[in-house]
Amino acid sequence: QLQLVESGGGLVQAGVSLRLSCTASGSINMYAMGWSRQAPGKQREPLASITRGGGKDYVDTVRGRFTISRDNAKNTAYLQMNSLKPEDTGVYYCTADAGGTALVRWGRGTQVTVSP
Repeated sequence: QLQLVESGGGLVQAGVSLRLSCTASGSINMYAMGWSRQAPGKQREPLASITRGGGKDYVDTVRGRFTISRDNAKNTAYLQMNSLKPEDTGVYYCTADAGGTALVRWGRGTQVTVSP
Protein backbone atom coordinates (compact mmCIF):
# COMPACT_ATOMS: atom_id res chain seq x y z
CA GLN A 1 0.00 0.00 0.00
CA LEU A 2 1.16 3.49 -0.81
CA GLN A 3 2.22 5.42 2.27
CA LEU A 4 2.41 9.20 2.42
CA VAL A 5 4.53 11.34 4.71
CA GLU A 6 4.01 15.08 4.97
CA SER A 7 6.71 17.50 6.04
CA GLY A 8 7.44 21.21 6.07
CA GLY A 9 4.93 22.44 8.60
CA GLY A 10 5.77 24.75 11.46
CA LEU A 11 5.02 27.94 13.32
CA VAL A 12 5.23 31.05 11.16
CA GLN A 13 4.05 34.64 11.19
CA ALA A 14 1.29 35.93 8.97
CA GLY A 15 2.40 37.02 5.56
CA VAL A 16 5.25 34.59 5.08
CA SER A 17 5.49 31.57 2.79
CA LEU A 18 5.82 27.89 3.55
CA ARG A 19 6.21 24.84 1.34
CA LEU A 20 4.81 21.49 2.34
CA SER A 21 6.06 18.23 0.88
CA CYS A 22 4.35 14.88 0.60
CA THR A 23 6.67 11.99 -0.09
CA ALA A 24 5.19 8.67 -1.13
CA SER A 25 6.60 5.21 -0.49
CA GLY A 26 6.21 4.35 -4.17
CA SER A 27 5.32 5.76 -7.54
CA ILE A 28 2.60 8.42 -7.64
CA ASN A 29 2.32 8.39 -11.43
CA MET A 30 -1.12 6.81 -11.39
CA TYR A 31 -2.53 8.92 -8.56
CA ALA A 32 -4.25 12.24 -8.40
CA MET A 33 -2.66 14.04 -5.46
CA GLY A 34 -4.30 16.46 -3.10
CA TRP A 35 -3.98 18.50 0.06
CA SER A 36 -6.62 18.90 2.73
CA ARG A 37 -6.68 20.88 5.95
CA GLN A 38 -8.34 20.45 9.31
CA ALA A 39 -8.54 23.67 11.25
CA PRO A 40 -9.10 23.62 15.03
CA GLY A 41 -12.70 22.75 15.79
CA LYS A 42 -13.61 22.33 12.13
CA GLN A 43 -14.09 19.50 9.69
CA ARG A 44 -11.37 18.48 7.32
CA GLU A 45 -11.68 20.26 3.98
CA PRO A 46 -9.98 19.70 0.63
CA LEU A 47 -7.81 22.62 -0.50
CA ALA A 48 -6.11 21.67 -3.73
CA SER A 49 -5.72 18.80 -6.13
CA ILE A 50 -3.59 17.89 -9.11
CA THR A 51 -4.48 15.21 -11.63
CA ARG A 52 -2.13 12.66 -13.14
CA GLY A 53 -1.91 14.91 -16.15
CA GLY A 54 -1.12 18.03 -14.12
CA GLY A 55 -4.54 19.69 -14.05
CA LYS A 56 -5.01 21.73 -10.89
CA ASP A 57 -7.96 22.83 -8.84
CA TYR A 58 -8.26 24.92 -5.69
CA VAL A 59 -10.85 25.88 -3.14
CA ASP A 60 -11.70 29.58 -3.27
CA THR A 61 -10.10 30.35 0.10
CA VAL A 62 -6.60 29.45 -1.13
CA ARG A 63 -6.81 30.11 -4.86
CA GLY A 64 -4.16 32.65 -5.85
CA ARG A 65 -2.13 32.07 -2.68
CA PHE A 66 -1.44 28.33 -2.70
CA THR A 67 0.08 26.29 -5.53
CA ILE A 68 0.02 22.52 -5.77
CA SER A 69 2.62 20.68 -7.82
CA ARG A 70 4.06 17.23 -8.27
CA ASP A 71 7.38 15.65 -9.14
CA ASN A 72 6.69 12.10 -10.21
CA ALA A 73 10.40 11.33 -10.46
CA LYS A 74 10.73 12.06 -6.74
CA ASN A 75 7.38 10.50 -5.77
CA THR A 76 6.57 13.81 -4.13
CA ALA A 77 3.78 16.36 -4.19
CA TYR A 78 4.09 19.90 -2.90
CA LEU A 79 1.94 22.69 -1.60
CA GLN A 80 3.49 26.14 -1.86
CA MET A 81 1.66 28.47 0.51
CA ASN A 82 2.15 32.22 0.17
CA SER A 83 0.72 35.15 2.12
CA LEU A 84 -0.24 32.91 5.00
CA LYS A 85 -3.04 34.03 7.28
CA PRO A 86 -3.92 33.01 10.85
CA GLU A 87 -6.98 31.25 9.46
CA ASP A 88 -4.66 28.95 7.51
CA THR A 89 -3.72 27.32 10.81
CA GLY A 90 -4.44 23.62 10.94
CA VAL A 91 -3.19 20.14 10.21
CA TYR A 92 -2.41 19.65 6.54
CA TYR A 93 -2.92 16.23 5.02
CA CYS A 94 -1.73 14.80 1.73
CA THR A 95 -3.94 12.46 -0.27
CA ALA A 96 -3.38 10.08 -3.17
CA ASP A 97 -6.37 8.94 -5.21
CA ALA A 98 -6.06 6.19 -7.78
CA GLY A 99 -9.66 6.70 -8.85
CA GLY A 100 -12.42 4.18 -9.35
CA THR A 101 -13.18 2.06 -6.29
CA ALA A 102 -9.68 2.38 -4.82
CA LEU A 103 -9.39 3.80 -1.34
CA VAL A 104 -7.92 7.26 -1.07
CA ARG A 105 -4.59 7.19 0.76
CA TRP A 106 -3.97 9.72 3.52
CA GLY A 107 -0.83 10.86 5.27
CA ARG A 108 -0.69 11.53 8.99
CA GLY A 109 -0.54 15.27 8.54
CA THR A 110 1.75 18.14 9.38
CA GLN A 111 0.86 21.03 11.66
CA VAL A 112 0.91 24.58 10.34
CA THR A 113 0.39 27.41 12.80
CA VAL A 114 0.21 31.00 11.57
CA SER A 115 0.49 33.68 14.22
CA PRO A 116 -0.91 37.20 13.70
